[in-house]
Amino acid sequence: MRREQARLFRLPFEAKASPGLLGGSYRWGTPTATSPRQLSWSEAFHVPLAAVSGDACDFGGLTTLRDVTWEVAGAMSKLAGTLARVLAEALRPATAGESFPEGCDETTCFLLLNRYPPCPVSPDGGSAAFDLVPHTDSDFLTVLCQDHVGGLQLMKGAGWVAVKPIPGALIVNVGDLFQAWSNNRYKSVEHKVMTNATTERYSVAYFLCPSYDSPIGACEEPSPYRTFTFGEYRRRVQEDVKRTGKKIGLPNFLV
Repeated sequence: MRREQARLFRLPFEAKASPGLLGGSYRWGTPTATSPRQLSWSEAFHVPLAAVSGDACDFGGLTTLRDVTWEVAGAMSKLAGTLARVLAEALRPATAGESFPEGCDETTCFLLLNRYPPCPVSPDGGSAAFDLVPHTDSDFLTVLCQDHVGGLQLMKGAGWVAVKPIPGALIVNVGDLFQAWSNNRYKSVEHKVMTNATTERYSVAYFLCPSYDSPIGACEEPSPYRTFTFGEYRRRVQEDVKRTGKKIGLPNFLV
């Protein structure tokens, strides 16, 4: 996958930004930023797996990219589904044997292919720019494979903790939807990626997401959150980012 990523990101900008390539999923920077501190020094393909499953999807002439992408997505999907069920059963044993989370399958989830170029200077003249600004993930679980360069940091308590790369290890983040379903017993982890002045960084992330019309309930009542759909949640996040430059997330849905 890392080899295929490198080939993909070496394509000319016009090719990467074309509407057909991987379903038109290319993103760069932060178009919605309202200040320099909200700029992300990165480029990515945020690939809806439903878009790449058909024959009409353009892979930019990279003949092996489709098979590798599906192999990686399939393995991450199996892992994410297993972990989600284990975590759910720990809070509500009645979920054993159920399909959890409901509404999640290979057509509703996303694969994110990231490239973080070297960045010798931060936007504000300091020494610590963001490859990816602080945020939480708007899904149930995220499975991440990072390379040896490092730069990922998680919020723990009141401070940031660097996640040291371990060869062969995957990172699993709880997302907003799992926090809502678990009534805040599982916490969506805030994280960011810091720039490297001399070395580019690659990562692959799989997002366990339901369909847009799937309601996000709770493991038990009462819940601190009202019931909402994944589509409603995503729309609200996009509206907040466009209006304020940052995500608000779950506090919007408190009862």
